Amino acid sequence: MFTHVDQPLVYAQTLLTHFMHLAQAPDHEALVGGFVEGVAGLSGCELVQLYVLDATHTRLGLSAQYLNGHAHTREEQSVPADYNGEQLLQFALCQNRVVCLSDLNTRLHELSFLPTGVVWNALLCVPLLNQKQAVEGVLLCASQRQQDLNGFAESLAQLGSFVLGQLHVQHALRLSSGDVPAPLVSEPRVSGYGLIGESPVMRETYSLISKVLHSPYTVLLLGETGSGKEVVARAIHDYGPRRSKPFIVQNCAAFPENLLESELFGFRKGAFTGADCDRRGLFDAANGGTLLLDEIGDMPLSLQAKLLRVLQEGEIRPLGSNDTHTIDVRIIAATHRDLAVLVSEGKFREDLYYRLAQFPIELPPLRLREGDILVLARHFAKKACAFLRRDVLHWSQAALDNLAAYPFPGNVRELKGLVERAVLLCEGRELMPEHFARRADLALEGSSLSLRERLEQVERSWVLDCLRKNDGNQTLAARELGLPRRTLLYRMERLNVQVGERDG
Repeated sequence: MFTHVDQPLVYAQTLLTHFMHLAQAPDHEALVGGFVEGVAGLSGCELVQLYVLDATHTRLGLSAQYLNGHAHTREEQSVPADYNGEQLLQFALCQNRVVCLSDLNTRLHELSFLPTGVVWNALLCVPLLNQKQAVEGVLLCASQRQQDLNGFAESLAQLGSFVLGQLHVQHALRLSSGDVPAPLVSEPRVSGYGLIGESPVMRETYSLISKVLHSPYTVLLLGETGSGKEVVARAIHDYGPRRSKPFIVQNCAAFPENLLESELFGFRKGAFTGADCDRRGLFDAANGGTLLLDEIGDMPLSLQAKLLRVLQEGEIRPLGSNDTHTIDVRIIAATHRDLAVLVSEGKFREDLYYRLAQFPIELPPLRLREGDILVLARHFAKKACAFLRRDVLHWSQAALDNLAAYPFPGNVRELKGLVERAVLLCEGRELMPEHFARRADLALEGSSLSLRERLEQVERSWVLDCLRKNDGNQTLAARELGLPRRTLLYRMERLNVQVGERDG
C-alpha cells in the first residue's frame, strides 16, 4: 500500500495517527473537517473535497472542503442529482473506479466543481465504500503541481471508508438521543437524462427517475402505446451504475409461452426436441445489467410465477436443469395495460403485481405534454436530415400550428413517423402543412362527403384508435373516451365498428 509514496514508514505512522484522531472526533464538523485536512497533509494537495451521497442515493453533496490551508464544511452545496454535469465525479461514483490525472487538461475535462482562479494540474478521484461495499461517496484531491497521485488512492480510500463508518455511528447516536437536525430542503435539480421535453409533466418524470436511478428497486413503466417506455428504460440504464453492462429488451407478447420461457431462462442440451446444445437465456445475458420486460401484462400466468421467484430470490433455473444459479439483473417492466384490472380479472398474479410495482412511473401521453410536441418535432426532423445527409430544413408556422393542434393518439412514435415522412416528402427547404398529411386527412381529401359523414369518419377513427390502444377492451376504451360502456356499444353498432377490428 505504501510502496509508491515517499518515506513509506513516516507516511504509515502519520496515517495511523489520523485514524486515531478521527475516531475521537466529537461531531460531524470535526470529523469531516479533520478528514479533509488530514488528507491534504498526507497527499500534499492544495485542495481536498469530500462528496457524500444522501440516504436516498439521489443527491451527492459536498460535505467538506480543504482549501488555502483551511477546512470548511459545506453541506448546503450539491451537484445535480444525476451527476451528469460532473463527468469525473460521476465516473468514479457509478463505476467504482479511481480516476487519476497527472497532467490535467482543462480543455478535455469539465472541471466546474473545482475552485476557479487557480490552475489545477493533477487530480485524484477515489470512490469511498461503506460497510456493505457500496459506493457512498467520492474523495477528490487536486494539486497545482503536475504529479502522480495514484499511490495515495488505496490508503486514502481506507481512511475515507473509516470516516463514512464514523458518520453512521454519529448519526445513530443522534437518533438515540433525539438530537436529529432538520433535513436540508433544496429544490431538486434534475436533467432530462437524454430525453426530450421540458413540460411540467416531463419534469415530474425526470424527478421520479432521479429518485430510483441509483437504487436496485424494480421499476414499472406505465403509459399509452408509443409514449416512450423503452426510451425511458434505456435512460435509467445509461445514466445509472449499470451503464457499462448489457441492456436487453424482451417483448413478452412476441413469443408463445414455451418459446418465451426458453428465451428468458435458457435451456440445457436435451431439454426438448431440437435442444442440441446449451443456450444462455436473457437473464444470464443481461447479468450485471438491465433487462426490460416490455408488455409484461401479456406474460402467461405460468411464467409469472417463475419471474416472481427471480425477483424475490435472484435465482434462475434453465429448462432441463436441476440446478439454480444466482444472477444480478435489474428488472424494468413496461406495459400499456392496467395491471390492476388484469389482477381483478385473474389474468395477472397479484403478488407479482405488487412486486413489480415497487416504483411505478407513469409516462404522460404526448397530448398532455404542453409545448413538447414542437420541440420533439424539430429534434426528429434534425435527426432525419442528418441521416439522409441533407441540409437542416426550416419550419413554416402553418406546419407547426398543424402539429400543435393534433392530439397524436399514437404519441411520440406517431409524431416521429410523421416527421420522418414529411422530411422525405419535402423537396424544398421548408416543411409545409401538406407534408404532414395524416391518414384521416388523406381519406377525406378530395371526397364529396357531407359534414355529418365527415364527422362520423372522424368519430369512427377515434373509437378504433381507443380500442386498438386497449387491445379491444371495450370497458377501458369507454373509460378513456369518457363514455358509459353501453353508449360505446351503441356508437360501435351505429358506426359499424366490429369487435376485433383495427384501424389500419
